[in-house]
Amino acid sequence: MRILLRKFCRLHWLLVIILFALIAWGVWAIYNASSFREGLHLSGMWRDQLRWLAFGIAIWVVTALIDYKWLRWGGWLLYAGGLGALLFQSHVNIQGCGARSAISVGFSSLSTPQLALAMTAVALAVGLGHLHQAVSLFRYQWLRIVLVVVLALIPVRMLYGLPDLGAAWTMGLVLVLMLLVASIRGRYLVLMLAVGLCLVPLWYHFCLKPFQQKRVDVMVQMMTSPSLEVRGEAYMSDKLKVAVGSAGFTGKGPLSSKVEGRSVHRTYFTPTEAINDFIFAVIVEEFGLLGGLLQMTLFLLLFLLCIHVAYTARDELGRMLVVGVVALLFVCSLQNMAMNICMFPITGQSLPFTSYGGIYLTLCMFMMGLAQSVWIHRHDVAPVPPPPPSPEAAAENLPPPSQPEELPRLDG
Repeated sequence: MRILLRKFCRLHWLLVIILFALIAWGVWAIYNASSFREGLHLSGMWRDQLRWLAFGIAIWVVTALIDYKWLRWGGWLLYAGGLGALLFQSHVNIQGCGARSAISVGFSSLSTPQLALAMTAVALAVGLGHLHQAVSLFRYQWLRIVLVVVLALIPVRMLYGLPDLGAAWTMGLVLVLMLLVASIRGRYLVLMLAVGLCLVPLWYHFCLKPFQQKRVDVMVQMMTSPSLEVRGEAYMSDKLKVAVGSAGFTGKGPLSSKVEGRSVHRTYFTPTEAINDFIFAVIVEEFGLLGGLLQMTLFLLLFLLCIHVAYTARDELGRMLVVGVVALLFVCSLQNMAMNICMFPITGQSLPFTSYGGIYLTLCMFMMGLAQSVWIHRHDVAPVPPPPPSPEAAAENLPPPSQPEELPRLDG
């Protein structure tokens, strides 16, 4: 018990304050978006979020106090569990003849894409941060790159089958960010970037379904065309644009008090969209530019503190683990906020720690618990010596062959 108490006292308390400030701001936003919907049994959604927060705090504390070294082997089990959830979701969609990305578990719904994203990020961290120390074969950098790309492509392919374009896009960006931080030689990264840029047109024309292509087209037209038919595919994008654009500097007030409840999100947003996918538009409409800046500032502080945790990690596994957490939360938050201001296609991506969703909030708390575990246990292990150079680096650093010394000539 004394050991656990010492670990608890070693939490990164500034990170804890920022995290719970962000969660409290999210609960307040959910209250503003749902408290007036008495007849739809949605007025108490913010209370449900608080109940789930209590469970998420328990998961966060347990994850933070346990040494993250268990992920050396447990990361692969988590990855397998994420793929299993996607397989089950695909089976449910086939049996039900529909396209859904969440499984009903009775008391809530489990977003299988978000679960798979989190578990894949953990597996990528293990593959980039520890596997080359455990298996000498993976000292070859190109082999590690092939492994993590395959690990990422498997869930991406399954996500396209659901279909969930936003989650697949998120996984690709998380992989890129983690490779940029990993100890990968620059020429490999440049080659992968060039190949990826060349594949973008093929991805758009041959991989996206027609309705997904239409969402991309609507986003481009919203940013470039002054006249656009808003009664079709661009309906929700137009309502988001009006909600954000009419907010001004201070917004329409909490509960839309300045306009007597006549706000865009109360009139045009569906009850579930207002507290989930479009929660950032609700925040901006209610609290204006100040509210949006506050949301982004809290995220910025959270990410900067996590980067500091990664910088102080005592081994590469801990560093890559926190980098994976930051990359996943950063891409999800950026995608949601860009979607709400019509700078990204509408994909249904939730805003971490802010959107309504008990299991999603618990999953985010688990990820933050991993970051706290890296911070708490940064002094519990001896610094790991740098791994031996890869065969490619060793071959490049070999000294040139020495020339035989010429003997002096003897005259006469």
